[in-house]
Amino acid sequence: MTPETEETLAQMIVAADGPLRIVGGGTRPIGRATGAALSLAGMAGITLYEPGALTLVAKAGTPLSEVQARLAAENQRLAFEPMDHRALLGTSGEPTIGGMVAANVSGPRRITVGACRDFMLGVRLVDGAGHIVKNGGRVMKNVTGYDLVKLLTGSYGTLGVLTEVSLKVLPDVETQATLVLDGLDDATAVAAMAAALSSPFEVTGAAHDPAAGRTILRLEGFAASVAYRAQALVGVLAPFGSVTLMDDQTASAALWAAIRDVTAFAGQQGCVWRLSVKASDAPALVAKAGARAVIYDWAGGLVWLLADGDLRARLGDFKGHATLVRGQADVPVFQPEPAPIAALTAGLRAKFDPRGIFNPGMMG
Repeated sequence: MTPETEETLAQMIVAADGPLRIVGGGTRPIGRATGAALSLAGMAGITLYEPGALTLVAKAGTPLSEVQARLAAENQRLAFEPMDHRALLGTSGEPTIGGMVAANVSGPRRITVGACRDFMLGVRLVDGAGHIVKNGGRVMKNVTGYDLVKLLTGSYGTLGVLTEVSLKVLPDVETQATLVLDGLDDATAVAAMAAALSSPFEVTGAAHDPAAGRTILRLEGFAASVAYRAQALVGVLAPFGSVTLMDDQTASAALWAAIRDVTAFAGQQGCVWRLSVKASDAPALVAKAGARAVIYDWAGGLVWLLADGDLRARLGDFKGHATLVRGQADVPVFQPEPAPIAALTAGLRAKFDPRGIFNPGMMG
């Protein structure tokens, strides 16, 4: 099923006699949704772009590459730098803006600018009863009752089928540079990243790759500002060791794209886990994980692990959550919710999708 209008989509949903598996570009098959494929590929295109107002509106099936190209032509960008899952998950096709919103996909810059959810202005969707729903608008200050925009972002298609999204965009930067520390152990690396982020020098990326023995920190902005802040940050990091400055913008961008997309795990056999925790807790949890490979992002708040088996069982009770991004079928994909939250989740799904036809099995 590939509807081209909201009305046709609504009719298909009402007429559905079984589960529906909502598909954008098919590049992020996280979760175990089942049912007949309902593709949003026919609902594509940028419907409004106002560079002066930093606002973009696009239909859900619009390829993300089309959106990014349009923004780049006006020297603007999606500041939360959405991850491209294709290398990690071995998928093809084109990521869509609807899929990005449905999974709340964000990258290394999230630690300073926020997630995809924080840039959402409005959504249009069709719910499980076939109702066309609009929430939010095209400006940041919006009072429209329940904030369905935030609720739908990251709901993985379980509450409704997104048809259009509106987002805030930001100006691109003139240049970027990366500071590199070599040979730090995990705990020291997390401490160094915390020191950099707590400095006044506007670090926009902080990652640690134990296999490469490298801790990296990103600065962005006007060239003169980046040069000044880089030198100042070297002083902040001096207690942690010598610092190398990578001021080749192309090389720096490629390095951060690899961190964003976890390309180090691409093509490797095994389960891929995404661990979201308090940064200072990360090294101890990694030590318990028994992982074959690890990458720290968000200064340690996000940890990618190549680790087989049930990671949650090995970690025991911890503050945070672990998502199985790629791996075995006998382990739940998403962190089991405490009973009160699970009840709220079930209640919301019952309201938005009373027949339970949207992406059943997704949260299993």
